[in-house]
Amino acid sequence: MKPIEVVLLGAGSRGTFAYGRYAKMNPHMVRFVAVAEPNPKRRERFAREHNIPPERCFESWEELLAQPQLAEALLNATMDQTHLASTLAALERGYHVLLEKPMATTPEDCVRLVQAAERTGRILQICHVMRYTKYWGTLHDILRSGRLGRIITVEHRENVAYWHMAHSFVRGNWRNSKTSAPMILAKCCHDMDILYWNLGVPVRRLSSFGSLLHFRPEHAPEGAPERCTDGCPAQDECPFYAPRLYLGENTGWPVNVIATDLSMEGRLKALREGPYGRCVYHCDNDVVDHQVVNMELEDGTSVTFTMHGHSHNNVRTTRYDGTRATLRASEATGEITIYDHLTGGEEVIVPGREAGGHGGGDTGVMNAFVAAVRGKEREPLTSARASLESHLMAFAAEKARVEGTIIDMAAYRVEVEARALSRPLDL
Repeated sequence: MKPIEVVLLGAGSRGTFAYGRYAKMNPHMVRFVAVAEPNPKRRERFAREHNIPPERCFESWEELLAQPQLAEALLNATMDQTHLASTLAALERGYHVLLEKPMATTPEDCVRLVQAAERTGRILQICHVMRYTKYWGTLHDILRSGRLGRIITVEHRENVAYWHMAHSFVRGNWRNSKTSAPMILAKCCHDMDILYWNLGVPVRRLSSFGSLLHFRPEHAPEGAPERCTDGCPAQDECPFYAPRLYLGENTGWPVNVIATDLSMEGRLKALREGPYGRCVYHCDNDVVDHQVVNMELEDGTSVTFTMHGHSHNNVRTTRYDGTRATLRASEATGEITIYDHLTGGEEVIVPGREAGGHGGGDTGVMNAFVAAVRGKEREPLTSARASLESHLMAFAAEKARVEGTIIDMAAYRVEVEARALSRPLDL
């Protein structure tokens, strides 16, 4: 069977190192035939690795989508703010689209994307990669089997490592809600998606609290310069000191994001000139570094979700308490433990991992997209319609946090839908 032909918008970290790598390891499944990327070094690197001719390389997604349709499918790995316009254009051109999360940066625009996909009859699949892993898939199957009885309460935590917080949400692309999206959306729409998928019941009402506590100018060490490379007096005590994070032996993620030249000289130059060498207390960040969301589902189940950026490692932990058993799980160990209320017995389940990033989720989402394009699946597990609710949950959480209100989700969905229909697209 021939591979499906795909064009790529955005040859950054995800486009190159997740989906580009998948194509190189699975040439029978996917072949990239065109790329749009504004950074010439990234564009040239991707073209070279995938044998894309110069006439199929474009500086912008607008330039690529102005061409006649170049392939059956399109992978959109551009930055959040461009998702709406680029995806609408791709759907109208006739492409099936695999879109990085979040779908868009406003709830109305998420609704518009769902409507556009359904109107054009094109596949619009969202990269909610967690659903495609063995770990989360096994946990989901246990919950839906009824083994825990009726689920009464849930605790879910997204523990973001201190260095990941600094890299992505203080120095990096998702540091400012005005140029990307609120952190509860950019980082945690995955978590909202998993909760909705696992529980299968919509949220009735929701509240949220959180703020940016630590990464602020007033917390900078005395005498700390704008950049770590300018001679910081606190370099030996600061866990966020950029040369320590980026000039070691590791040249994989997240180091491979800061520059295309990963030599010591290239990385040092990136720290001296680019965003990743800035002092974490002197950046233009405004997204929260901790947030909690409290939810009551339509069936009365209570859910608490905590996200913070001060963990020792990146790990999600979960607890589901039901009338017959308790389930506890941690990505750190990869173990799911069930405590039976009747027998007092304890069972540990280790689903294992598949090859690829995000515990095999990157591979899984690509396999699913290929199957959908080939017509082997009626609708992807993470279609735009299936993914919409998690985005609305995240937007509602941010609204609740900012306004200090409790959100009635049924009314909120109606309100968003009405705004999506009443306002013209601002592209």
